[in-house]
Amino acid sequence: MIFKNITIYSEEEIIERGYLLTNDDKIVAFGSMGNLDDIHEEAEVIDFTTFQGYKVIPGMIDIHIHGVDGADTMDATQDALHTMATALPREGTTSFLATTMTQSPEAIEKALINAGQYIQEQQPPGLAEILGLHLEGPFVNPKMAGAQPEQYMMNPDLHIFKKWNVLSKNTVKVVTLAPEQPGGSEFIKYLKEHGIVASIGHTDATYDEVDQAISDGATQVTHLFNQMRGLHHREPGVVGAALLRDELKAELIIDGVHVRPEIVKLAYKQKTQTGLILITDSMRAKCLKNGTYDLGGQDVTVKDGKAVLADGTLAGSILKMGQAVKNLLSYTNCSLEEAVEMASLNPAKQLRLDEKKGSIKVGKDADLVILNEGNEVVMTICRGQIAFSRMEVEYGDH
Repeated sequence: MIFKNITIYSEEEIIERGYLLTNDDKIVAFGSMGNLDDIHEEAEVIDFTTFQGYKVIPGMIDIHIHGVDGADTMDATQDALHTMATALPREGTTSFLATTMTQSPEAIEKALINAGQYIQEQQPPGLAEILGLHLEGPFVNPKMAGAQPEQYMMNPDLHIFKKWNVLSKNTVKVVTLAPEQPGGSEFIKYLKEHGIVASIGHTDATYDEVDQAISDGATQVTHLFNQMRGLHHREPGVVGAALLRDELKAELIIDGVHVRPEIVKLAYKQKTQTGLILITDSMRAKCLKNGTYDLGGQDVTVKDGKAVLADGTLAGSILKMGQAVKNLLSYTNCSLEEAVEMASLNPAKQLRLDEKKGSIKVGKDADLVILNEGNEVVMTICRGQIAFSRMEVEYGDH
Protein backbone atom coordinates (compact mmCIF):
# COMPACT_ATOMS: atom_id res chain seq x y z
CA MET A 1 0.00 0.00 0.00
CA ILE A 2 1.04 3.58 -0.50
CA PHE A 3 -0.32 6.46 1.55
CA LYS A 4 -0.04 9.82 -0.22
CA ASN A 5 -0.37 13.49 0.74
CA ILE A 6 -0.37 12.94 4.48
CA THR A 7 1.76 14.24 7.37
CA ILE A 8 4.14 11.55 8.63
CA TYR A 9 5.36 11.37 12.22
CA SER A 10 8.51 9.37 11.56
CA GLU A 11 11.17 8.40 14.09
CA GLU A 12 13.46 11.24 12.99
CA GLU A 13 11.20 14.01 11.72
CA ILE A 14 7.72 15.22 10.84
CA ILE A 15 7.16 15.23 7.08
CA GLU A 16 4.41 17.48 5.79
CA ARG A 17 2.67 16.28 2.63
CA GLY A 18 4.50 13.00 2.54
CA TYR A 19 4.10 9.49 1.25
CA LEU A 20 4.61 6.13 2.97
CA LEU A 21 4.98 2.78 1.22
CA THR A 22 4.44 -0.63 2.79
CA ASN A 23 5.16 -4.05 1.33
CA ASP A 24 3.71 -7.12 2.99
CA ASP A 25 4.11 -6.39 6.71
CA LYS A 26 6.99 -3.87 6.58
CA ILE A 27 7.56 -0.15 6.00
CA VAL A 28 9.78 0.04 2.90
CA ALA A 29 9.92 3.76 2.08
CA PHE A 30 8.61 7.18 3.05
CA GLY A 31 9.44 10.80 2.36
CA SER A 32 8.07 14.00 0.89
CA MET A 33 5.75 13.80 -2.11
CA GLY A 34 8.32 15.64 -4.18
CA ASN A 35 10.61 12.64 -3.91
CA LEU A 36 7.99 10.04 -4.85
CA ASP A 37 8.91 8.26 -8.07
CA ASP A 38 6.80 6.05 -10.29
CA ILE A 39 8.24 2.67 -9.45
CA HIS A 40 5.32 1.56 -7.30
CA GLU A 41 2.76 0.74 -9.99
CA GLU A 42 1.62 -2.36 -8.10
CA ALA A 43 0.79 -0.53 -4.88
CA GLU A 44 -2.74 0.06 -3.65
CA VAL A 45 -3.02 3.83 -3.25
CA ILE A 46 -4.76 5.68 -0.43
CA ASP A 47 -4.68 9.39 -1.20
CA PHE A 48 -5.37 11.97 1.52
CA THR A 49 -5.28 15.05 -0.73
CA THR A 50 -8.82 16.07 0.25
CA PHE A 51 -8.29 15.34 3.98
CA GLN A 52 -6.57 18.32 5.54
CA GLY A 53 -4.79 17.82 8.83
CA TYR A 54 -4.59 14.04 8.61
CA LYS A 55 -1.44 12.36 9.83
CA VAL A 56 0.09 8.92 10.17
CA ILE A 57 1.70 7.86 13.45
CA PRO A 58 3.14 4.53 14.61
CA GLY A 59 0.70 2.02 16.04
CA MET A 60 0.11 2.28 19.78
CA ILE A 61 1.32 -0.46 22.14
CA ASP A 62 -0.76 -1.21 25.25
CA ILE A 63 1.40 -3.14 27.71
CA HIS A 64 -1.32 -3.36 30.38
CA ILE A 65 -4.77 -4.43 29.23
CA HIS A 66 -7.02 -7.12 30.72
CA GLY A 67 -9.93 -7.07 28.30
CA VAL A 68 -12.22 -5.35 25.82
CA ASP A 69 -15.51 -5.94 24.02
CA GLY A 70 -16.74 -8.60 26.45
CA ALA A 71 -13.49 -10.62 26.45
CA ASP A 72 -10.77 -10.94 29.09
CA THR A 73 -7.34 -12.60 29.19
CA MET A 74 -8.50 -14.61 32.21
CA ASP A 75 -11.31 -16.18 30.15
CA ALA A 76 -8.53 -18.50 28.96
CA THR A 77 -10.05 -19.09 25.53
CA GLN A 78 -8.70 -18.53 22.03
CA ASP A 79 -11.95 -16.73 21.17
CA ALA A 80 -11.40 -14.19 23.96
CA LEU A 81 -7.91 -13.29 22.74
CA HIS A 82 -9.16 -13.14 19.15
CA THR A 83 -11.92 -10.75 20.24
CA MET A 84 -9.34 -8.51 21.93
CA ALA A 85 -7.00 -8.59 18.92
CA THR A 86 -9.93 -7.70 16.64
CA ALA A 87 -11.34 -4.89 18.79
CA LEU A 88 -8.18 -3.02 19.78
CA PRO A 89 -7.28 -1.60 16.33
CA ARG A 90 -10.46 0.50 16.56
CA GLU A 91 -8.69 2.61 19.20
CA GLY A 92 -5.30 2.71 17.48
CA THR A 93 -3.69 -0.19 19.34
CA THR A 94 -1.69 -2.41 16.99
CA SER A 95 0.00 -4.60 19.61
CA PHE A 96 -0.41 -5.35 23.30
CA LEU A 97 0.46 -7.49 26.29
CA ALA A 98 -2.44 -9.71 27.34
CA THR A 99 -2.63 -9.03 31.08
CA THR A 100 -3.61 -11.50 33.78
CA MET A 101 -4.70 -10.69 37.31
CA THR A 102 -4.59 -12.20 40.78
CA GLN A 103 -6.68 -15.36 40.77
CA SER A 104 -6.34 -18.97 41.85
CA PRO A 105 -3.16 -20.64 40.56
CA GLU A 106 -5.32 -22.93 38.43
CA ALA A 107 -7.08 -20.00 36.76
CA ILE A 108 -3.79 -18.21 36.09
CA GLU A 109 -2.26 -21.36 34.64
CA LYS A 110 -5.17 -21.86 32.25
CA ALA A 111 -4.84 -18.26 31.05
CA LEU A 112 -1.07 -18.60 30.57
CA ILE A 113 -1.33 -21.88 28.65
CA ASN A 114 -4.06 -20.44 26.43
CA ALA A 115 -2.19 -17.20 25.72
CA GLY A 116 1.11 -18.96 25.02
CA GLN A 117 -0.62 -21.15 22.46
CA TYR A 118 -2.37 -18.18 20.83
CA ILE A 119 0.81 -16.11 20.64
CA GLN A 120 2.71 -18.87 18.87
CA GLU A 121 -0.03 -20.16 16.58
CA GLN A 122 -2.79 -17.57 16.03
CA GLN A 123 -1.25 -14.24 15.03
CA PRO A 124 -2.41 -13.34 11.52
CA PRO A 125 -1.73 -9.85 10.08
CA GLY A 126 -4.67 -7.48 10.17
CA LEU A 127 -5.25 -7.94 13.90
CA ALA A 128 -3.52 -6.39 16.90
CA GLU A 129 -0.51 -8.54 17.76
CA ILE A 130 -0.08 -10.04 21.24
CA LEU A 131 3.58 -9.41 22.04
CA GLY A 132 3.50 -11.45 25.24
CA LEU A 133 1.99 -11.50 28.70
CA HIS A 134 1.88 -9.09 31.60
CA LEU A 135 1.50 -10.99 34.87
CA GLU A 136 -0.21 -8.55 37.25
CA GLY A 137 -0.21 -10.33 40.58
CA PRO A 138 -0.49 -12.54 42.49
CA PHE A 139 2.90 -11.49 43.90
CA VAL A 140 1.57 -8.24 45.35
CA ASN A 141 0.78 -6.67 48.72
CA PRO A 142 -2.74 -7.22 50.16
CA LYS A 143 -2.54 -3.72 51.70
CA MET A 144 -2.72 -2.36 48.14
CA ALA A 145 -5.09 -4.90 46.64
CA GLY A 146 -7.32 -2.55 44.67
CA ALA A 147 -9.52 -4.80 42.55
CA GLN A 148 -7.14 -7.77 42.88
CA PRO A 149 -8.69 -10.51 45.11
CA GLU A 150 -6.69 -10.65 48.35
CA GLN A 151 -7.36 -14.33 49.06
CA TYR A 152 -5.18 -15.40 46.12
CA MET A 153 -2.22 -13.10 46.78
CA MET A 154 1.12 -14.67 47.64
CA ASN A 155 4.71 -13.65 48.25
CA PRO A 156 7.01 -13.58 45.22
CA ASP A 157 7.74 -17.25 44.52
CA LEU A 158 10.37 -18.11 41.92
CA HIS A 159 9.49 -21.79 41.82
CA ILE A 160 5.89 -21.02 40.87
CA PHE A 161 6.88 -18.30 38.41
CA LYS A 162 9.35 -20.53 36.56
CA LYS A 163 6.61 -23.16 36.18
CA TRP A 164 4.14 -20.54 34.95
CA ASN A 165 6.50 -19.05 32.41
CA VAL A 166 7.16 -22.50 30.93
CA LEU A 167 3.39 -23.04 30.69
CA SER A 168 3.13 -19.73 28.80
CA LYS A 169 5.82 -20.91 26.36
CA ASN A 170 8.14 -18.30 27.89
CA THR A 171 5.98 -15.39 26.73
CA VAL A 172 5.82 -13.43 30.02
CA LYS A 173 7.33 -10.01 29.31
CA VAL A 174 6.31 -7.98 32.41
CA VAL A 175 5.61 -8.99 36.01
CA THR A 176 3.93 -6.58 38.44
CA LEU A 177 5.05 -7.33 41.99
CA ALA A 178 5.49 -5.78 45.44
CA PRO A 179 9.25 -5.71 46.05
CA GLU A 180 8.90 -5.33 49.83
CA GLN A 181 7.29 -8.74 50.19
CA PRO A 182 9.48 -11.69 51.27
CA GLY A 183 11.35 -13.05 48.25
CA GLY A 184 10.96 -9.83 46.25
CA SER A 185 14.65 -9.05 45.88
CA GLU A 186 15.60 -12.51 44.60
CA PHE A 187 12.58 -12.50 42.27
CA ILE A 188 13.52 -9.15 40.68
CA LYS A 189 17.12 -10.25 40.15
CA TYR A 190 15.87 -13.37 38.35
CA LEU A 191 13.55 -11.33 36.10
CA LYS A 192 16.39 -8.99 35.16
CA GLU A 193 18.70 -11.90 34.32
CA HIS A 194 16.05 -13.33 32.00
CA GLY A 195 15.10 -10.11 30.22
CA ILE A 196 11.67 -9.78 31.86
CA VAL A 197 10.50 -6.36 33.07
CA ALA A 198 10.05 -6.15 36.84
CA SER A 199 7.31 -3.58 37.45
CA ILE A 200 6.65 -2.24 40.95
CA GLY A 201 2.93 -2.19 41.68
CA HIS A 202 0.16 -2.93 44.18
CA THR A 203 2.84 -2.15 46.74
CA ASP A 204 3.38 -0.46 50.08
CA ALA A 205 7.13 -0.18 49.54
CA THR A 206 9.07 2.68 51.10
CA TYR A 207 11.44 4.83 49.08
CA ASP A 208 14.40 2.82 50.39
CA GLU A 209 12.73 -0.45 49.41
CA VAL A 210 12.15 0.88 45.91
CA ASP A 211 15.77 2.01 45.82
CA GLN A 212 16.79 -1.58 46.59
CA ALA A 213 14.41 -2.88 43.93
CA ILE A 214 16.05 -0.60 41.36
CA SER A 215 19.45 -1.95 42.39
CA ASP A 216 18.07 -5.48 41.94
CA GLY A 217 16.86 -4.63 38.43
CA ALA A 218 13.34 -3.16 38.58
CA THR A 219 12.74 -0.78 35.67
CA GLN A 220 9.03 0.08 35.78
CA VAL A 221 6.12 1.19 37.96
CA THR A 222 2.62 -0.19 37.37
CA HIS A 223 -0.16 2.42 36.94
CA LEU A 224 1.66 5.28 38.69
CA PHE A 225 -0.22 6.73 41.73
CA ASN A 226 -2.76 3.90 41.86
CA GLN A 227 -2.45 1.28 44.64
CA MET A 228 1.01 2.29 45.84
CA ARG A 229 2.52 4.18 48.78
CA GLY A 230 2.06 7.86 47.96
CA LEU A 231 4.34 10.86 48.23
CA HIS A 232 5.04 12.19 51.73
CA HIS A 233 7.64 14.79 52.61
CA ARG A 234 9.36 12.48 55.10
CA GLU A 235 8.70 9.23 53.22
CA PRO A 236 8.77 9.73 49.44
CA GLY A 237 7.30 6.27 48.91
CA VAL A 238 6.84 4.57 45.56
CA VAL A 239 5.45 7.73 43.96
CA GLY A 240 8.44 9.80 45.07
CA ALA A 241 10.84 7.19 43.75
CA ALA A 242 8.99 6.93 40.44
CA LEU A 243 9.07 10.70 39.94
CA LEU A 244 12.73 11.02 40.92
CA ARG A 245 14.41 7.98 39.45
CA ASP A 246 15.10 7.89 35.71
CA GLU A 247 15.69 4.14 35.94
CA LEU A 248 11.93 3.67 36.32
CA LYS A 249 9.50 4.02 33.44
CA ALA A 250 5.99 4.72 34.75
CA GLU A 251 2.72 3.42 33.37
CA LEU A 252 -0.09 5.97 33.53
CA ILE A 253 -3.86 5.58 33.09
CA ILE A 254 -4.97 8.89 31.58
CA ASP A 255 -8.75 8.58 31.74
CA GLY A 256 -9.42 11.53 34.05
CA VAL A 257 -10.69 9.07 36.68
CA HIS A 258 -7.66 7.16 37.96
CA VAL A 259 -5.44 10.26 38.05
CA ARG A 260 -6.54 13.90 38.08
CA PRO A 261 -5.47 15.93 35.05
CA GLU A 262 -3.27 18.16 37.22
CA ILE A 263 -1.37 15.11 38.50
CA VAL A 264 -0.93 13.83 34.96
CA LYS A 265 0.61 17.20 34.16
CA LEU A 266 2.88 16.95 37.21
CA ALA A 267 4.05 13.47 36.18
CA TYR A 268 4.71 14.65 32.63
CA LYS A 269 6.70 17.67 33.81
CA GLN A 270 8.79 15.49 36.12
CA LYS A 271 9.25 12.32 34.00
CA THR A 272 9.00 14.04 30.57
CA GLN A 273 8.02 12.16 27.44
CA THR A 274 10.91 9.71 27.87
CA GLY A 275 9.71 8.39 31.23
CA LEU A 276 5.97 7.70 30.82
CA ILE A 277 4.11 4.83 29.14
CA LEU A 278 0.43 5.22 28.31
CA ILE A 279 -1.72 2.21 29.23
CA THR A 280 -5.44 1.55 29.47
CA ASP A 281 -5.63 -1.17 32.17
CA SER A 282 -9.03 -1.75 30.58
CA MET A 283 -11.42 -4.56 31.42
CA ARG A 284 -13.98 -6.47 29.39
CA ALA A 285 -16.61 -3.72 29.65
CA LYS A 286 -14.67 -1.43 27.31
CA CYS A 287 -16.73 -0.84 24.16
CA LEU A 288 -19.87 -2.13 25.90
CA LYS A 289 -22.81 -0.36 27.55
CA ASN A 290 -23.21 0.64 31.19
CA GLY A 291 -23.93 -2.41 33.34
CA THR A 292 -22.43 -5.07 35.59
CA TYR A 293 -19.48 -7.15 34.37
CA ASP A 294 -17.10 -9.77 35.74
CA LEU A 295 -13.50 -9.02 36.67
CA GLY A 296 -11.65 -11.92 38.27
CA GLY A 297 -14.84 -13.35 39.72
CA GLN A 298 -15.97 -9.98 41.10
CA ASP A 299 -18.91 -7.86 39.94
CA VAL A 300 -17.82 -4.55 38.46
CA THR A 301 -20.36 -1.81 37.84
CA VAL A 302 -19.66 0.38 34.82
CA LYS A 303 -21.40 3.72 34.62
CA ASP A 304 -20.52 6.92 32.79
CA GLY A 305 -16.90 6.04 32.08
CA LYS A 306 -16.08 4.59 35.51
CA ALA A 307 -15.67 0.95 36.57
CA VAL A 308 -15.96 0.16 40.31
CA LEU A 309 -16.42 -2.73 42.72
CA ALA A 310 -19.39 -2.77 45.10
CA ASP A 311 -17.38 -0.82 47.71
CA GLY A 312 -16.44 1.89 45.20
CA THR A 313 -12.87 0.67 44.53
CA LEU A 314 -11.73 1.44 40.99
CA ALA A 315 -11.63 -1.78 38.99
CA GLY A 316 -9.61 -1.16 35.87
CA SER A 317 -10.82 1.23 33.22
CA ILE A 318 -12.80 1.39 30.01
CA LEU A 319 -10.24 3.75 28.49
CA LYS A 320 -9.25 3.52 24.83
CA MET A 321 -5.65 4.26 23.81
CA GLY A 322 -6.71 6.83 21.23
CA GLN A 323 -8.62 8.70 23.94
CA ALA A 324 -5.64 8.42 26.31
CA VAL A 325 -3.54 10.27 23.73
CA LYS A 326 -6.19 12.96 23.29
CA ASN A 327 -6.47 13.36 27.07
CA LEU A 328 -2.70 13.61 27.40
CA LEU A 329 -2.55 16.36 24.78
CA SER A 330 -5.33 18.23 26.59
CA TYR A 331 -3.99 17.83 30.14
CA THR A 332 -0.32 18.62 29.45
CA ASN A 333 -0.19 20.66 26.22
CA CYS A 334 2.54 18.29 25.05
CA SER A 335 3.09 17.85 21.33
CA LEU A 336 1.66 14.94 19.34
CA GLU A 337 5.26 13.93 18.68
CA GLU A 338 5.81 13.57 22.44
CA ALA A 339 2.50 11.75 22.90
CA VAL A 340 3.55 9.24 20.24
CA GLU A 341 6.74 8.58 22.18
CA MET A 342 4.70 7.73 25.30
CA ALA A 343 2.11 5.62 23.47
CA SER A 344 4.34 3.78 21.01
CA LEU A 345 8.11 4.13 21.29
CA ASN A 346 8.54 3.89 25.08
CA PRO A 347 6.59 0.64 25.42
CA ALA A 348 8.50 -0.82 22.46
CA LYS A 349 11.81 0.12 24.08
CA GLN A 350 10.70 -1.26 27.42
CA LEU A 351 9.92 -4.61 25.80
CA ARG A 352 13.17 -4.47 23.78
CA LEU A 353 11.15 -4.63 20.58
CA ASP A 354 12.05 -1.18 19.27
CA GLU A 355 14.04 -2.67 16.40
CA LYS A 356 10.69 -3.59 14.80
CA LYS A 357 7.96 -1.67 16.68
CA GLY A 358 7.21 1.74 18.12
CA SER A 359 8.13 4.20 15.37
CA ILE A 360 7.92 4.84 11.65
CA LYS A 361 11.22 3.74 10.16
CA VAL A 362 12.18 1.75 7.07
CA GLY A 363 12.35 -1.94 7.93
CA LYS A 364 10.03 -1.78 10.92
CA ASP A 365 6.62 -3.47 11.04
CA ALA A 366 3.90 -1.63 9.15
CA ASP A 367 1.90 -0.89 12.31
CA LEU A 368 0.31 2.47 11.56
CA VAL A 369 -2.52 4.71 12.72
CA ILE A 370 -4.18 7.47 10.73
CA LEU A 371 -5.47 10.39 12.82
CA ASN A 372 -7.79 13.12 11.54
CA GLU A 373 -7.48 16.84 12.22
CA GLY A 374 -9.01 16.28 15.69
CA ASN A 375 -6.50 13.50 16.45
CA GLU A 376 -9.20 10.85 16.36
CA VAL A 377 -8.32 7.37 15.09
CA VAL A 378 -9.82 6.89 11.62
CA MET A 379 -7.73 4.01 10.29
CA THR A 380 -5.41 1.37 11.76
CA ILE A 381 -2.98 -0.83 9.86
CA CYS A 382 -1.63 -3.92 11.63
CA ARG A 383 1.46 -5.44 10.01
CA GLY A 384 0.59 -4.10 6.59
CA GLN A 385 -3.14 -4.84 6.54
CA ILE A 386 -6.02 -2.47 7.26
CA ALA A 387 -7.52 -3.67 10.53
CA PHE A 388 -9.97 -0.80 11.04
CA SER A 389 -11.25 2.08 8.95
CA ARG A 390 -14.05 4.61 9.25
CA MET A 391 -12.86 6.70 6.35
CA GLU A 392 -14.34 7.42 2.96
CA VAL A 393 -11.05 7.53 1.07
CA GLU A 394 -10.25 7.19 -2.57
CA TYR A 395 -8.61 3.86 -3.28
CA GLY A 396 -6.98 3.64 -6.68
CA ASP A 397 -3.95 2.83 -8.73
CA HIS A 398 -0.68 4.70 -8.40
